[in-house]
Amino acid sequence: MSFTTSLPSLRDRQIATLEKMLHLNEPIVDNGSDIQAELTWKVLILDSRSTAIVSSVLRVNDLLSSGITMHSNIRSKRAALPDVPVIYFVEPNAENINFIIDDLERDQYAHFYINFTSSLNRDLLEEFAKKVATIGKSYKIKQVYDQYLDYIVTEPNLFSLDLVNIYSQLNNPNSLEDEINKVADKISNGIFAAILTMNGIPAIRCCRGGPAELIASKLDQKLRDHVINTKSSASFTNSKLVLILLDRNIDLASMFAHSWIYQCMVSDVFELKRNTIKIPSQKPNESTKEYDIDPKDFFWAANNSLPFPDAVEHVENELSRYKADAAELTRKTGVSSLQDIDPNAITDTTDIQLAVKSLPELAFRKSILDMHMKVLASLLQELESKSLDSYFEIEQNYKDPKNQKQFISILNNGNEHTLNDKLRTYIMLYLLTDLPGSFVEECEQYFKKNSAELGSLSYIKRAKEVIKLSNYELSMSIDASHSTTSGLVNEAQKSALFQGLSSKLYGLTDGGSRLTEGVGSLITGLKNLLPDKKQLPITNIVESIMEPSLATQESIKLTDDYLYFDPISTRGVHSKPPKRQQYNNSIVFVVGGGNYLEYQNLQEWVTKTNTSNVNGTKSVIYGSTSIVTANEFLKECSLLGAEAK
Repeated sequence: MSFTTSLPSLRDRQIATLEKMLHLNEPIVDNGSDIQAELTWKVLILDSRSTAIVSSVLRVNDLLSSGITMHSNIRSKRAALPDVPVIYFVEPNAENINFIIDDLERDQYAHFYINFTSSLNRDLLEEFAKKVATIGKSYKIKQVYDQYLDYIVTEPNLFSLDLVNIYSQLNNPNSLEDEINKVADKISNGIFAAILTMNGIPAIRCCRGGPAELIASKLDQKLRDHVINTKSSASFTNSKLVLILLDRNIDLASMFAHSWIYQCMVSDVFELKRNTIKIPSQKPNESTKEYDIDPKDFFWAANNSLPFPDAVEHVENELSRYKADAAELTRKTGVSSLQDIDPNAITDTTDIQLAVKSLPELAFRKSILDMHMKVLASLLQELESKSLDSYFEIEQNYKDPKNQKQFISILNNGNEHTLNDKLRTYIMLYLLTDLPGSFVEECEQYFKKNSAELGSLSYIKRAKEVIKLSNYELSMSIDASHSTTSGLVNEAQKSALFQGLSSKLYGLTDGGSRLTEGVGSLITGLKNLLPDKKQLPITNIVESIMEPSLATQESIKLTDDYLYFDPISTRGVHSKPPKRQQYNNSIVFVVGGGNYLEYQNLQEWVTKTNTSNVNGTKSVIYGSTSIVTANEFLKECSLLGAEAK
């Protein structure tokens, strides 16, 4: 398949690779026969890293459909199953190899299919071979594969290396050169794995003089070696794929922003890690609520990129569809409720058989809607109690001097539970504009008086002086969830809307899974809070490289200075940047932490560009060393501020 058309998502490709591995690295061919009857039943052994990789894209039912009857952690005590084959999917380290050797020596399983998350280095491979030879069990080992899957996918085109505190490591003046090189090697290995999954060799563009340049150089050499070793460079020459490597310092403001986008708000207000939403308890005796986002969650797929009022409105539409479908089935079957239908009953009635077949799909839809009702209700409660909309309004109107007076009033509102929110908004104002000295003094006196952690602010002040911030207007814009707003409703209207919407959502979720009336009538006023759509700095950079005809001269001037590597050209180290060209596909990777805000802004650009049908279909994969919340990034900046004292 051509890389430039109908490109499967990164998640689709990772799932396909994992499923092939679970089928003993044999191609999966659906020839219409009973696949279940042909399955080899086996055990899957994982470690903590591979568990994170697999659990982000597959569920227990998916494992079962691939013939996995049991999965266990390699460190756990496991019963021997000498007649059952085993698949190992683990990191390539000495500890895991020793566990495998122990299992092999004890005849724990019948046949061993060994898969590593990334490349097993030569020293470990030789050590492994020696130990296998010593115990004389080499006949049990059927396969040893390097899978190159050492990255975590949480959205169709979003991946993370799950490497924490990378920004503080790389920007700490006390970090040793060896430490930085080790970090750069880990990052380049992770990006290399994602590139191999996409089955294309990209040109590389990167900003100069920072960690991105170091990683680009290492990655260029890896890809050149791969092209030489596979002798397949000819198949990559027309891929129109570009890897854009960026340092986090190209835009710090976006890391502190409050957002209006459903997914971004969930990540910011609660916790969203590896497709699990965790909502802290509001009462002493209640435990944290956890909601698992299924890869097949239709509502999340359709609404996570939308402003949350749209997501709430769409709940009504989905709820109406569910009710209509359920009512139609009950009418045809003559029962009063879906719960009255027994899926195990034997009947020849066609309508009953149809209803029984429809029950799993309807039950799934209902569970998805229930979950999102509860998440939205909790989210709106937090928004109202913390007045998060006021921070959002100030950030998107950061140029307006009147906002400074409004921000001072927010500082003095007596709500000290939002100290971090206040600090985030102040940092954004500090980064994006030159503030009057009197305003700065008043704000910082407030933070000192309330014992705010000001290490992050100290670091940001130094960073603003030394980082080459973009010098054009669009690079200072805030994304689709925090840009210039028109027609904000007044405070009284806003409070009434939040109160009404919250109570309506609570009505929908009362009694656990009970579904009642919709919420659409309350959304019209809330939509007045929605911002105009604008692009983040990262999106401006991507647009300038992928589609120069749409970019501003300021953006092009910035990216023309970026380094260019061509791994397919195996001679020489660098080549001069080619003439400005158009790319259909890109992998955009931020070194030092990324967020859902940037991912959604990039995907919005893709949708807009594809709608206008400019030079073919675009695809952008967004990756980072880790997906970081604003509060987590505050802590990293605080560490850097403390180091400099």
